[in-house]
Amino acid sequence: MKIIILHKKILLSVFFLCVLFFCILLAYIKPFSFAFELTTNSVVEESLKEKIATLTKTNDKLAYLTFDDGPTQKATAKILDILKEENIKATFFVVGKHVKEHPELVRRAYEEGHYIANHGYHHDNKKLYQSAESFVSEVKNTDIEISKAIGIENYCSHVFRFPNGYMSSNYKTKKKEATKLLADMNYTYVDWNCLNNDSVKKYSNSQLLNNLKKSSKNKGTLVILMHDTSDVNDTPSILKDSIDYLMEQGYEFKNFYDLF
Repeated sequence: MKIIILHKKILLSVFFLCVLFFCILLAYIKPFSFAFELTTNSVVEESLKEKIATLTKTNDKLAYLTFDDGPTQKATAKILDILKEENIKATFFVVGKHVKEHPELVRRAYEEGHYIANHGYHHDNKKLYQSAESFVSEVKNTDIEISKAIGIENYCSHVFRFPNGYMSSNYKTKKKEATKLLADMNYTYVDWNCLNNDSVKKYSNSQLLNNLKKSSKNKGTLVILMHDTSDVNDTPSILKDSIDYLMEQGYEFKNFYDLF
């Protein structure tokens, strides 16, 4: 009988020690995130840059949802709610000044596993291309604001999207010069090959969905441009239907972490 009681005491002691150790561990580890840390010290191999550059040339039915120009109170949280419900990870090309205004939205997006990429600080081409120094400043200052928002020192996404896209004819010469500056900062850039024109003019939801259908027709991998601003159209209201359509077409959703 004494032996049994002794064994019970030992087991209880071990149990409580395990609970105590677990509590201490929880107190010191950071909250779990699907995302891994990228910093200015992270090296992006040329093979990865090439993979991003040729992303839309593959026949694989993959869909990369990307949202530009945020974060905003009008749209970003609603989009995050839908993505969470659908268990889809997206990529957000954020504007530095808006990150400063709404760091909590960027923090939430990051902690929920979405990729936070760079879209310049002001989204103002005159400021962006004023000089080489101004371009570098726009990129780096955006990284600084993202770092503050997500609590990662020296954060760097290594992926940039030109305002209006690199493919746009505006500032073409300046953009070519800027690609060299991006390479010096260990950055690459990416455009898109699918969109719903939610920032072009006012459309009904059915028109937005039709725009997406036409834009994605007969294509393999899609990099889809949408906006989390709701300045022109209410993008969150058509997002669920857009996701359903792409799933029906056999697309698998990815974000830029999958490339890294």
